[in-house]
Parts: sequence; C-alpha cells; structure tokens
Amino acid sequence: MRLLVTIPAPKRIDKGLVGSAPASSGDNRKNFMNSIADNIAAVRQRIQIAKKIAGRDSDEVLLLAISKTKSAELIRQAYASGLRHFGENYPQEAKRKMQSLSDLDLIWHFTGPIQSNKTRLVADGFHWVHSLDRTKIAERLSAQRPTEQAPLNLCIQVNISQEASKNGVKPEEIPGLAEAIAGLPRLTLRGLMCIPDGSLPVAQLHESFAHMRSLVEQLKKTHPTVDTLSMGMSGDMEIAIAEGATVVRIGTAIFGAREATHRH
Repeated sequence: MRLLVTIPAPKRIDKGLVGSAPASSGDNRKNFMNSIADNIAAVRQRIQIAKKIAGRDSDEVLLLAISKTKSAELIRQAYASGLRHFGENYPQEAKRKMQSLSDLDLIWHFTGPIQSNKTRLVADGFHWVHSLDRTKIAERLSAQRPTEQAPLNLCIQVNISQEASKNGVKPEEIPGLAEAIAGLPRLTLRGLMCIPDGSLPVAQLHESFAHMRSLVEQLKKTHPTVDTLSMGMSGDMEIAIAEGATVVRIGTAIFGAREATHRH
C-alpha cells in the first residue's frame, strides 16, 4: 500500500520578497536577508522530513531555486545561504543576471518553454535544461552549444497529466525523443521533468509522480546517463519526494509570490 503524504502548511513566507531589497535602512536590509535565509532553512527542513518519511534518508534531493522574475540581489542572498542551483524561464532576463552574478559559482537551469529563436541564449548560458519536448529544439541546442563548454544536460518534459495547456511529450513519446538526444554530440540526456495538474487530489498526485518514477526507471535501462527525476514544487514537494524526486524546483517558498511581469 502506498503511503500517502499529507502536505504540511508551510511556514510563513515574507510577502515582501519580491523585487530588490530596500537599501534605505541597514536594519531593513538585514531583516530582508534574514527572511530569505529563514525561508531556505524551512524548505530544507521540509525536504529532510519528507526524505525521512519516505525512507530516503541517504538519497540526495537537489534544491533548485526558481528565481525567474527575481532580482540578482535576491539570488546573491540565496547564494549566501548556501544555494548554488538556480532556475530561470526567460533567456534574456537570465542572461542579464548571469552577467551581474558572474563572480559567483552558480549552476543555471532553464525550466521554461523553449522558443526556437531563443535556443542560442539557452545553449550558451545554461548548464541544464529541464523542459525539452521537441527534437527540433534538441538539434538547435546541440548545434549552438559552444565547444569549449561541457555538453548541455537535458531533461525531457513529460505532460504527465495530459493537460492541453501544458508543454511536454506524452509518455509513449519519451523513447523516440531520448534516442534523438542520444545521437546529438553536445547534449547529455539526464532524465525527466513534469508539472502535474496542481488541482488533483493528493492520491492522484501520488499516482502522477509514481508514474514518472516508473518512466525514468524504464529510461535508465536504455540510457545509462539518466539519473534525474525533476518534479515537485513549493506546494507538492513532499509528495514528489515520496515518489522518488531527485530535484525539487522551489520558487514561492523561497522568494515569495512571483511578480506578474514576465521578462522575455
């Protein structure tokens, strides 16, 4: 019988964590930075508790901070609290942050839909892509990946809930896309990613994440570089960890509610 995880109420998230920190008061700035650190500590605690409940104490679950629409200053504060992996959705916005934060040893993950006219920015600036769902995009990323950089790590995005509004391949399309990626020289297939329907009851979320786990286990049999299952966000990370997530993508629980303005 599968153990159903009840999602605990998260600790209070400082709703002021949007945009840049106020610079007019040293005390305000200190409090602002402490709230980021407190949020990160709370997320780490949730991860550890979820791992313990799932019997995965020895497994590594990477905390990927989703920093889209957040300022470089906020990323610096998260870095000061020990985070190194950051996820972005908008290539041009991300490029500006990369330039501003070039003095830090950050690992950049692209987690949004990839437009054909933005593939060069993604291929040149990021270490990981979690949202690949087309062979054409894979071919462009491989062709545009600079030869002096390591191959780009890729996860195939799976539309596990079969939602018309979301990107991603159908489960039965995974093997074909995986074979295409394997034949491209500047890419390394690392695993699968999903964003399930967040309105599903807990039991159905468990089923969706468990299905992802079975899909990645099948993929490992034919692609030895596969070791990553990217699933789980601020509201459902415990369920994802219970079902085998190796990367959780956390934005709101660290930085607060995202800004409405998208910067492409």
